[in-house]
Amino acid sequence: MRRVLTTRAGGRSSAPFDSFNLSRGVGDDPANVDANRYRLTRELGLRGTVFLHQVHGTRVATVEEPPRRSAPDIAETDAVVTASPGIGLAVLAADCTPVLLSDSRAGVIGAAHAGRVGAADGVVPATVAAMQDLGAQLADIEVLLGPAVCGLCYEVPAAMRAEVDARLPGSAATTRSRTPSLDVRAGLYRQLRDLGVTKVGADPRCTYESRELFSHRRDGPRTGRLAGVVWLDAS
Repeated sequence: MRRVLTTRAGGRSSAPFDSFNLSRGVGDDPANVDANRYRLTRELGLRGTVFLHQVHGTRVATVEEPPRRSAPDIAETDAVVTASPGIGLAVLAADCTPVLLSDSRAGVIGAAHAGRVGAADGVVPATVAAMQDLGAQLADIEVLLGPAVCGLCYEVPAAMRAEVDARLPGSAATTRSRTPSLDVRAGLYRQLRDLGVTKVGADPRCTYESRELFSHRRDGPRTGRLAGVVWLDAS
């Protein structure tokens, strides 16, 4: 199993999507996005990379074959699993948490896009369940929580914090200014531990603070998306 987290650097997109934007849904030139996606797939040595049309939901797709180049994104889906080697599973984010999961013993991987709404609705437990359907075992699943907006930066109304924390315990936080906020990664970490997944790591970077990463909250809607990608070696 291997995994990669992309940054803004190394692509063909122009400002404000500069330069390695991987999303077709933010207004970037489609030719540039396709070139960036092709470069990602080629440089990782993959047979193909699965991308999703993410809607902050909990639907999980299971794939067995690599998509053709420039294939449509899987519609209205926020997570994907496979047991097929050489297929990259990509989720896009610009403050939400890309969640990369693997059971190397069973040869099963998954990727989930977990923003505030999807995380509270259970997209990650749904992904774990889909992996189990393919033979994964809770004790063998390893998880990486990718870069996301941190609790010190993700200010929200107090009522929203309370609502999300009731459904995703452990996500309530406080900003540097002592105002209400959310730490979705902290909530996901606790959620996974409660499921019985104990091998959980996190990329410590905050998308809002790190200029090398895309951030919707910092830069507004006209910005790109980074990718978390996980795959099984074909050899």
